[in-house]
Amino acid sequence: MATSIESALFERPDAGERAILVYTGGHDDPEDVAELRELASSAGADTVAQLVCGRRAPDPRHFIGQGKVEELRQLVQAYEADLVLFDHELSPSQERNLEKTLSVRVVDRTGLILDIFAQRARTFEGKLQVELAQLRHLSTRLVRGWTHLERQKGGIGLRGPGETQLETDRRLLANRIRMIEKRLDKVDRQRDQNRSGRKRADVPTVSLVGYTNAGKSTLFNALTQAKVYAADQLFATLDPTMRRLLLPHGGPVVLGDTVGFIRHLPHELVAAFRSTLQEACESDVLLHVVDAGATRRDETMAAVSEVLTEIGADKVPQIEVFNKIDLLDGAEPRVERDENGVVRRVWLSALSGEGLTLLAEALESRLAGGKQRRRVRLTASQGSIRARLFQLGAVLRDVPDDSGGWCMDVELAKKDLPLLDRAEAASEVLADAG
Repeated sequence: MATSIESALFERPDAGERAILVYTGGHDDPEDVAELRELASSAGADTVAQLVCGRRAPDPRHFIGQGKVEELRQLVQAYEADLVLFDHELSPSQERNLEKTLSVRVVDRTGLILDIFAQRARTFEGKLQVELAQLRHLSTRLVRGWTHLERQKGGIGLRGPGETQLETDRRLLANRIRMIEKRLDKVDRQRDQNRSGRKRADVPTVSLVGYTNAGKSTLFNALTQAKVYAADQLFATLDPTMRRLLLPHGGPVVLGDTVGFIRHLPHELVAAFRSTLQEACESDVLLHVVDAGATRRDETMAAVSEVLTEIGADKVPQIEVFNKIDLLDGAEPRVERDENGVVRRVWLSALSGEGLTLLAEALESRLAGGKQRRRVRLTASQGSIRARLFQLGAVLRDVPDDSGGWCMDVELAKKDLPLLDRAEAASEVLADAG
């Protein structure tokens, strides 16, 4: 596995790639075990064995019972494993006790996901966000791993009240966290400027959200002809990507690909990536990408909804995109609407391209829900109004008339209708174009 900040700071046995998975769900649920195995694989670990445990309440010393600890110790020795991965979050003391008993490194679910994110981060912002999440996670775990916590600073000219190694570590960690937060604040301001620019140009923003490995990046590439890395693994892409997309009738939108969600997403990650996830909050529409063939589809959708609620994006209009229909027998591309005729769900395959046109049309229809079509005649002196209409992407038809003016069919958001009211020829609005 990739060396993380945590492994670099602590005096522990060297981390390796032969891992034993410990599932603490209480019953052998194949889906949960498979997800933990996929997380381990995404982190670069080679799973050699797994142990399923069940307790009504966690043991305060080891989380699992003493009998299971002994069974786990025997598995570690039998398979010569050097890493144990838990599917549940462990307390610092539980990790320390398990490592002392097993003589191998122990990583919980939060630490495992943080390690994957550390490997996936490519941009400057992404690396800062991951480091911030790791440091926040580490700040609660400084009590373990150190063998020199009681050393006092001293010596000739240095004697005084002293400072324990633990206090030094906490101070240095706090300083580093503050420095990263300042850098991310600067990035946040840049993002805010970009969002303000898009709003001034009246370019809608659409964000892809969904459970990890649902096919968001594949769909993003199919719609925008981008070359974002996409693979059949958890958290294949981490850094957000924005691309311009032209809808069927020429209206531009900005499409954003976001990080995948997962059940029990570590709070450190949600906090660190809040600025990135803010793109979803500020979007006009969310495309909630779902693996149509997933066994626990409803649970994964609920996990995504939980994260959206946590970041304040639950009120943004959504279109559910049921992806991977090419893997379902007899499934055809289609659009589902509610009782009011509003698009709620689109079935498609991002890999084969089936249904992509339906999604583009559905997205255009949803974005146009708050718009009105008008036919207006502008005089030759009103070229600035005509230019503004083109800038807004509102012109559907533009025909010069004999007087040097223009007869135009336009589609405007309600907030932009005063643009016509301010025109001298506003009284010549002929009719709704729709």
